[in-house]
Amino acid sequence: MKLIAATRGSPLALWQTYHVASLLEPFGVKVEPLIVVTSGDENQITPIHEIGGRGAFAKEVQTAVLEERADFTVHSLKDLPSKTPEGLELVAVPHRGEARDALVGCTYAELPSGGHVATGSVRRKALLASVRPDLIFHELRGNIETRLDKGKEYDAILMAAVALERLELRPEIVEILEPEFMLPQVGQGALGIETRAGDSKTSESLIHIQDSVSRVLVEAERSFLAEIGADCRSPVAAYATQENSLIRLRCLVASEDGKTILRDDRRGDNEIELGRTAAQTLVEQGARALFHFTG
Repeated sequence: MKLIAATRGSPLALWQTYHVASLLEPFGVKVEPLIVVTSGDENQITPIHEIGGRGAFAKEVQTAVLEERADFTVHSLKDLPSKTPEGLELVAVPHRGEARDALVGCTYAELPSGGHVATGSVRRKALLASVRPDLIFHELRGNIETRLDKGKEYDAILMAAVALERLELRPEIVEILEPEFMLPQVGQGALGIETRAGDSKTSESLIHIQDSVSRVLVEAERSFLAEIGADCRSPVAAYATQENSLIRLRCLVASEDGKTILRDDRRGDNEIELGRTAAQTLVEQGARALFHFTG
């Protein structure tokens, strides 16, 4: 059986698609990539949150599936909005990779006073600013190699550790930041595979590579994101882990300057309710008043 996978053309996106192809091969499924250019790829200057946030890297590849030019698409799950568009189904989440963030170019302990740090993430900026308000932040766009090259202009850059791992990139100085310090973005490190709703033949082929634990954990995070109601301009994070027989979900909402952070840490056995309850708790504490904080 041959399936066509819509994918962005960046090295990381292609790695993800070929990785999924390798997972499907033992099940007799061959994958042919269809490269699609997204709005996030075309505009590599404007901050992501100004050109559509999570949807900036998803809409065009999703359209290719809806228009039946492709059978499925592989996303970095962190790029997907919390609600799947009508006509599509998030059919599989393979085993999740590294979810943590990385500081590249300088360790946290060695960041100089008034140091310059580049990142394209409002979440990373807010969380680092919360403990180091002296730092000066700069916007960082482009594919992984471009960001690493631009990073030489600053004291450090912040990025997803999994990107370095998957592309086998080894910058001289890399510090992996623990969730207690830098809580990951919803779905970070995970892949999300979408196909057309009702396309049972394709779904039955893709479901073979579903990792049940990874799926449950990211659904808890996505449930939180959907309920909290934040958009891409709001520093929001959620990270779920399996602890014995329960799901532990850590969440936060911050002001853009990092001066205010509301946190929630809870355990439960129902991923959807866990995410909703965490979001409702933070809303009751005033989380939505932090959205679009301008200082």
